[in-house]
Amino acid sequence: MKVILSAGAVFSLFTVSAFAADLGPGLPAKVPPAPPPFTWSGCYAGVQAGGAFGQTGLTDTALIIAPFTGFTSASVGMSGYTLGGQIGCDYQFTSGWVLGIEGGAAGGNLGGSTNFPVPTVAPGDVATFKEATDLLTSVTGRVGYAWDHWLLYGKGGVAWAGNRYSAFDTAITYDFEGLETRFGWTAGIGIEWAFLSDWSLRLEYDYYGFGTRSVTFIDNITGNVGPENINQTIQVVKLGVNFHVPAGAAPVVPLGW
Repeated sequence: MKVILSAGAVFSLFTVSAFAADLGPGLPAKVPPAPPPFTWSGCYAGVQAGGAFGQTGLTDTALIIAPFTGFTSASVGMSGYTLGGQIGCDYQFTSGWVLGIEGGAAGGNLGGSTNFPVPTVAPGDVATFKEATDLLTSVTGRVGYAWDHWLLYGKGGVAWAGNRYSAFDTAITYDFEGLETRFGWTAGIGIEWAFLSDWSLRLEYDYYGFGTRSVTFIDNITGNVGPENINQTIQVVKLGVNFHVPAGAAPVVPLGW
């Protein structure tokens, strides 16, 4: 009986040893898959804040204000800040080039004023020309080059500005006002850094050219109406932050829906 048990134990030992040999030195550890490389392809939306400056010139070619003032032109240096947002989509090629389209809008406190003497009204009398830009909007295309989480880009497209003008005399001799939505163009350059997979920070410079346009001025005192030529340029340095939705990402649906 002891011989039979010993033979069985030896057989069991050889069987286990052979099975262990078939398994090899050990099961390999499961390696998690590498995360996909970062890409700028997808859509985004964000907010921006900027410092702005520019120049607005008025030329009284129709001599609407000249009879009261004796002047034919005035120039205003503009400055202030803008607050707004942007939304857009990009596509990144395997070569690293990025193409996209973006829409943006910003308001704030941007404008300026200038005073000039009006000796034709009274000695020492001063008149004032003021300009305020209430809204800047744009639709632009952009092209850039990406390396990892950084993107250097240029942009260009169409722009609109909502402006208010006034020319008035401290002696209340006249009070001209004008309103317009002005069409023009814009171009800029910027750099963007994706500090997280779905968040990025950007620094951007934009130039807005609105050319010379005729604006209707109305005198609130006399009711006189006439056109004035207004020339305008604006420059803005913006700091913005964007939230990104990568291309092909599944929409987030709240639990319970």
